[in-house]
Amino acid sequence: MGIFNNMFGGKSEKESKSEKKSYLDWLPLTSLKQLEEIKEQSKTEAVLIFKHSTRCGISSMVIKQFEKLFGKEHQNMKVYYLDLLNYRAISAEVGHTFQVMHQSPQLIVVKNEVSVHYASHHDITQTNLSRFI
Repeated sequence: MGIFNNMFGGKSEKESKSEKKSYLDWLPLTSLKQLEEIKEQSKTEAVLIFKHSTRCGISSMVIKQFEKLFGKEHQNMKVYYLDLLNYRAISAEVGHTFQVMHQSPQLIVVKNEVSVHYASHHDITQTNLSRFI
């Protein structure tokens, strides 16, 4: 069967074994009510919000690189995904609530109900996630 999988686009055993397991579990941010939940959660742990534009090439590249930052030690981090194009009002409220000027893509880290770190564009990929565990 291995030869047929290779011929017709299946993954070889070597490719399957070499694929990295993802430790990032996105939580969709789709309602204003969730901002109160994020603030409450941030009282006991850091909460991340990733603002992403599905039409932006830079945003698409950065989100892929951001996902690669997550190792086993980060698997319990709360990471919210905000689709900017579909939830513009929520994006505006995130900026207002956490006093961060809008950029895209953007990572905001919330702890004790306030933004303690934010980065945009390629600076997101330089963020040391372990310091927020």
